[in-house]
Amino acid sequence: MSFALGVVGAGQFAGSFAKLFKAHPGVSRVTATDLLPERAERLVRDLGLDGVEPDFDAMLASDVDAVMMFTQRWTHGPLVVRALRAGKHVYSAVPMAISREEIGAIIEAVEETGLTYMMGETSYYNPITVLARRKLAEGAFGRVFYAEGDYVHDMDHGFYDAYAYSGGEDWKRTASYPPLLYPTHAIGGVLGAWDAHAVSVSAIGIPDTRRDGVFDRTVSMFDNDFSNATALFEMAGGGSMRTNEFRRVGLARGVPESRFVFYGTEAILEQNSGGTFWHAKSPLEDLSEQVRPGKGGATDESVLAGVAPELLDSFVSGHAPVHDISDLPESFAGLPNGHEGSHHLLVHEFVTAVEQQRLPAVNAWVAARYTLPGIVAHESARRGGERLAVDDFGNPPG
Repeated sequence: MSFALGVVGAGQFAGSFAKLFKAHPGVSRVTATDLLPERAERLVRDLGLDGVEPDFDAMLASDVDAVMMFTQRWTHGPLVVRALRAGKHVYSAVPMAISREEIGAIIEAVEETGLTYMMGETSYYNPITVLARRKLAEGAFGRVFYAEGDYVHDMDHGFYDAYAYSGGEDWKRTASYPPLLYPTHAIGGVLGAWDAHAVSVSAIGIPDTRRDGVFDRTVSMFDNDFSNATALFEMAGGGSMRTNEFRRVGLARGVPESRFVFYGTEAILEQNSGGTFWHAKSPLEDLSEQVRPGKGGATDESVLAGVAPELLDSFVSGHAPVHDISDLPESFAGLPNGHEGSHHLLVHEFVTAVEQQRLPAVNAWVAARYTLPGIVAHESARRGGERLAVDDFGNPPG
């Protein structure tokens, strides 16, 4: 049984996912809406979608069964709740929300409506995370007691253009978005493999010094001047996790922005700029080829139109050998992919979860564990590194 889907937000990243949803045999049609109607119209025209709705209210009143939320990152929480309450399944871009209250409201809406919510966290299908998940399932690590998950994305690598595109003339107010409120590309890659969750955190925020109007508290709508931040989490059951969220950093172009390390009592999985290595006390094994995404991502130029050159790597990667793509529909062959081969897998997971009426991999409870620790970490950093408790919404029902 196929279902209709509406795209909410027709920005730079929406096109690659809208193309995949349109191509999936489980989706009957795709419509779009945006605060700027011309962007929705262009998306529909360029990708051959099925129509434009004038606004979000009209989309919710329409007969679509699900919506794909690709609006500004701080707007997701309230919009997702409205969509669920209107009877729509929801696929949401990251982050889930920006406060504990918003996260709780989404979980409550999912519980009460029984609808499908999925956060489209790319790191769940990051090849390193996929490999770590397999190694953990095999017991190869022994006991994992420490992990690192970083999202190291310099503003000069496409973020200025991206914020200007989405934020308009006042874009510097929103470009100051606190790094730790965008934690899921780092935390999700760790917790996508390690069955654990954070219970406390101490974080350090580093005020920006470039003085170009970004990360300036007098300009910022978030009252934020942190461009870089580091957080150390205590994990339930023992162990710790460290994350770095850096926006002013000299990372070379083409080096993965999300990067992960797992330490166990019997083995270590280590990713660095030179490759990926497995330490089982002895010998050292190079697993780089298993986790290296292939070429041949986006072939549709309309999907890439207007994308900053520094962001193209996020759209054009293929799958890595470690990925299981046996269940993907044949219609995805040659279509846009990205973020280390995750896009195809994310779209297929959401569609099949709706079809099968099951919880998706990154459901509301999992998304909360990927998101809330960063929110609390930002508060810790604002309070000079004070150690704060991280609440937990528990496991999903059933």
